[in-house]
Amino acid sequence: MLVSSRRRFLKTWAGVAGRVAASGAVSLPFLASLSKRARAGQGSQGNQDGQGGRGGWGYHCFLSGTCIQTPGGEIPVEGLRIGALVETLSGPLPIKWIGRQRFKKDSRSWHWSVAPIRVARFALSDQYPRRDLYLSPGHSLFVDGFLIPVEWLVNGRSIALANMDDRNVIDYFHLELETHEVVLAEGAPAETLLVTNDREDFANFVEYERLYGVDERPPMKPFAPVLKYRGLRGELDRWLRLAASPVIDIRDPIQRTRERIAARAELVDV
Repeated sequence: MLVSSRRRFLKTWAGVAGRVAASGAVSLPFLASLSKRARAGQGSQGNQDGQGGRGGWGYHCFLSGTCIQTPGGEIPVEGLRIGALVETLSGPLPIKWIGRQRFKKDSRSWHWSVAPIRVARFALSDQYPRRDLYLSPGHSLFVDGFLIPVEWLVNGRSIALANMDDRNVIDYFHLELETHEVVLAEGAPAETLLVTNDREDFANFVEYERLYGVDERPPMKPFAPVLKYRGLRGELDRWLRLAASPVIDIRDPIQRTRERIAARAELVDV
């Protein structure tokens, strides 16, 4: 029995590795619900105000309208101000700065790197999010003790790409605190800005420099371990683990969390 299982495992592993190697390509970091965008090459990533048309990967965060928990109640992220207190897992802390990004659609569809991902009400637990939560793809949720970019938790049902093609403008807001923290967005634990280099992807980065000068501090320490797949090697490892899992469970923490959330998707009203 053990020899047979091992043989099946090696055969599956070799088959997947061969197909990936032969294709010469690895999938985008989006699963089934994002395939529409991956196929629609005509979609645009949009023009970002103040950034010379640059869009896509840098920061983003909470879609406008997202409610953030404060000691006085929930406030839409665009209504928060520098110095205001927000509830974090470390207790109430003041906002140091708020970064803004606005994207304007210049084609019929939003590029997948700009369009928000919708985390349905109660997708993560029986308590949160209390309402649908909209995040940029690379923004991390704090789940199972880790920070995981929401793009890796997509299951096509309770967590899926939001249809924003009826909008010509998408506004994102990011909260920076003195340290990297986790706030409650629509009741769900989500990260604040993790500063690792500069803030020039934000349309209002000059405001930060006017308030605080040029920031020469070392990168922030993450609130918790940040999990993500890096480059082609990370993608290949992800697919190989998935292929092997029917024979031997070698899923990584992202895969375990994603499958747990996907399993409760049938309980979620989408």
